[in-house]
Amino acid sequence: MSAKPASPVDAEHCARGDAALARAFVFLGKRWNGVVLGNLNAGPAGFCELGRAIGAISDSVLSERLADLTAAGLITRTVDAGPPLAVSYALTERGRALMPALAEISRWAQEHLPADPD
Repeated sequence: MSAKPASPVDAEHCARGDAALARAFVFLGKRWNGVVLGNLNAGPAGFCELGRAIGAISDSVLSERLADLTAAGLITRTVDAGPPLAVSYALTERGRALMPALAEISRWAQEHLPADPD
């Protein structure tokens, strides 16, 4: 019988802090999650406004990421019945608590990771 490889977030194979860090990066490492959160740090925004600010994200992926971030309790989705109907997204207290860490990661990346030549 062969042993099953450990997943990156398998708590049995990580020290307590490492397991938490791995869980955070599995979630935040999902493409666009950090960028969406960073854009909402400036204040609430609508779907189209976020799409324009991010640029390279498709509407379907943006919709998925907003749903993931809402389900995780990092952002809220507010519907204003209008007219016209308007939907906006904003950071929750939990989401705002993450902003200093994301700012430090961004600062680290500016100092230590080469920028893409594209």
